[in-house]
Amino acid sequence: MAHAQEIQLQITGVPELESGDKAGDSRGGPEPEPPTRRLTRGRGVRWWALVAVDMLMLLAGGTVATLLSRLYYNSGGNSKWMATLTQSGGAPLLAIPLLLTPPPPAPSEEERRRPAPSKLAAVYLGIGVLIGVDNLMYAYALQYLPVSTFSLVAATQLAFNAVTSRLINAQRFTPLIANSVVVLTFAAALLGVGASSDGTSSGSGAGAPPRGRYAAGFVLTLAASAVFALILSLYELAFERVVRARTPRWVLRTQMHTNLVASAVAAAGLLASGEWRTVPGEMAAFRDGPARYVLTLAGAAASWQVALAGQVRLVARVSSLFANATGAVQLPLVPVFAVVLFGDRMTGVKAVAMLMAVWGFLSYVYQHYLDGRRAAAGKDGAECAVCAARAASDVVSSAS
Repeated sequence: MAHAQEIQLQITGVPELESGDKAGDSRGGPEPEPPTRRLTRGRGVRWWALVAVDMLMLLAGGTVATLLSRLYYNSGGNSKWMATLTQSGGAPLLAIPLLLTPPPPAPSEEERRRPAPSKLAAVYLGIGVLIGVDNLMYAYALQYLPVSTFSLVAATQLAFNAVTSRLINAQRFTPLIANSVVVLTFAAALLGVGASSDGTSSGSGAGAPPRGRYAAGFVLTLAASAVFALILSLYELAFERVVRARTPRWVLRTQMHTNLVASAVAAAGLLASGEWRTVPGEMAAFRDGPARYVLTLAGAAASWQVALAGQVRLVARVSSLFANATGAVQLPLVPVFAVVLFGDRMTGVKAVAMLMAVWGFLSYVYQHYLDGRRAAAGKDGAECAVCAARAASDVVSSAS
């Protein structure tokens, strides 16, 4: 009898260990979920449908916003701070979906556990200032580079994000992800080598910019990509450690408040630089008139927020690296539209760099596919072990 009881304790200890781990997590506060676990958790049809919607928002919004920002420069726009403000100035529009998103009938634990206001303020202020600086660098870079080259050099943000995700979010750095980083880095370097053969237009649309401006645009795009990668990793860290919630309402709140801070930074720069005095003249000289000027900036502002909403939702739902990799999918889209709409030349170097960028993205997606299969196999194995343990426990109980 004692031997049977000992066997029973050993068998039932398996599920007790799992519940003990959960209890330990609740005593010490919820532990951050690894990105792979969040990717494989709840992989039903509804989950994939929501992820697909987020990806569509990111791809469509990012493509339209980039093209409209370039149209602003090509049609006579020249204010860097106005372009910077456009990238975050649509934040008040997020109040509409926030009001239309009803709270759950029974507030979840995530909704009831409200973060400390001081911590939230620090998150909003810190990330918001970084967004404002990053937007300014992108505004300069987009004027100095053709939109196709700009988009392809910006692909390096995935490489930077792999590093920040490893250091900040404990993201696994597998050989496939390393391959993605190396391929995307070489793609950007290839564009730098072929810069002299790439024709582009300046903000006024007349002639190619000086070589120094092209080099400055290349460096600014790389710097902005690195900062943007840091911002996405900080978003993920904030959801895990400060906000401790990933509901749609908290995602919208976080995006809106950080972008409002970024808008304040851009508005302060617009006033301090004196560029606000040139806005009426810029509007009057804009191609096709002031109405086109307003519509271009308004459309770009709304598109940036749509893209960022999809990206932040992917950060909260999966991981910052997955969200950044999804943004890389728009690389084949923007250059094609830029060739059609703005007359950018699709050179052989640019085409090879684009193919390398796509290959880097596919390498990363395949890594997540493998992670998903391993997680599913592990879950099935764990369930079988628990069922076997329970069956053995019943046999022992009957024998005793």
